[in-house]
Amino acid sequence: MNQSAPAAKGAKRSLLPLLFFVALFLGTGLYLQSQDVAYAFYQLPGHVAIIPALILAVWLHRAPLQQSIDVMVKGAGNSNIITMCIIYLLAGAFASVATATGGVDAAVNAGLSLIPAPWLLPGLFAIAALISTAMGTSMGTIGALAPIAVGLAHQAGLDPALVAGVLLSGAMFGDNLSIISDTTIASTRTQGARMSDKFRENIKIALPAALLTLVLYALLASEGAPIQTAAVNWTGVVPYAAILLLAVAGLNVFLVLLLGIALAALQGAWFADYQLAGLGKDIATGFANVQEIFILAMLVSALSEFIKQQGGLQWIADKIQQLAGGLKLAGNKAQQLAIAALAFISNLCIANNTVAIVLTGDVAKTLAEQHQISPRRSASLLDIFACISQGLVPYGAQALLLGASFGISPWQVVTQSYYCLLLLLIAVLTILLRKTAAVP
Repeated sequence: MNQSAPAAKGAKRSLLPLLFFVALFLGTGLYLQSQDVAYAFYQLPGHVAIIPALILAVWLHRAPLQQSIDVMVKGAGNSNIITMCIIYLLAGAFASVATATGGVDAAVNAGLSLIPAPWLLPGLFAIAALISTAMGTSMGTIGALAPIAVGLAHQAGLDPALVAGVLLSGAMFGDNLSIISDTTIASTRTQGARMSDKFRENIKIALPAALLTLVLYALLASEGAPIQTAAVNWTGVVPYAAILLLAVAGLNVFLVLLLGIALAALQGAWFADYQLAGLGKDIATGFANVQEIFILAMLVSALSEFIKQQGGLQWIADKIQQLAGGLKLAGNKAQQLAIAALAFISNLCIANNTVAIVLTGDVAKTLAEQHQISPRRSASLLDIFACISQGLVPYGAQALLLGASFGISPWQVVTQSYYCLLLLLIAVLTILLRKTAAVP
């Protein structure tokens, strides 16, 4: 008893740097928001906010400085994290090259050309969902579609908040499901799951929610003015379709992304006057676009290593298991709900679904391994509930960007995010009603 008490105290103390990081990141955002600063929660980047927390972790480690640095380097150099970071680089490069070759415009125009005016709302949701799944980024999707959607809403006389909610819903669908999304990369690498397996697990929950959302938006739709779109370049859509099909087929993700970059560049050169001489610069731009999440993933892993070595992660896992044990549910359903709550609450604090997944990944994996939850299920739960949370926080980047684009409050945007609410309902019901998810 005397030996366990100090150990428990040390484990709890090891969590202070993590709490400090969350408090600094969240507190700064709340304060700046109260001062009406635009994009308040993104004025202090996460990879900067975590540096004071790492300094605190080194101090609390109570070891020679070189030994503490070794712990930090070990965490940052974790093989899963390095693999994840390389995938980030390739995904960023693909997104950059595809954009430069006209792929985003092609995908947007292809979708808009197929929408009848009375079906504008469900059509916009479907386009946003498809583009975000292809691009792997909700922010990129919103950035591409928001200017178009503002004009369409004005043409059709639709409520701007409703149209903004449609875009947010579709963008979060792909952010959660795409195989090149930051959240998919983070969740699969932290849980040791294959992307194709996670996709199949995920779509069983996401697709019913999406279909219900389409029905809801169809009921809310009304007659509108004809939609004017630019000429469609169908070849520009090919790279997006190719990487999705190859990834679902189970091809190695590195090969998928490399082939995607090559396809995007070649179709641009053949059909869109893209200069291959600029390919290297566009790839470098893609690398630069993901450097923040690249650095943050490594630093979060370094912080997690301090917590892990001092027993903090195991302490969290034990506490969650105690709480889950109080729920009288069959099999490992309580532990699945615990993983879901971890991701959801962490994202409420941080307003960044990728960071929330990286932060909770080790604890989720421990719970999954101890309670026979398959890696694909734990990865899916982490991604789904972090994305649900991100789609419902008015201080998230997506809601802030849409609010600014449509000239409305971010709160108005998230109150129309019907897909995230339906996904929450379907995901919880799936956990409660499906058979226990045992490791195959």
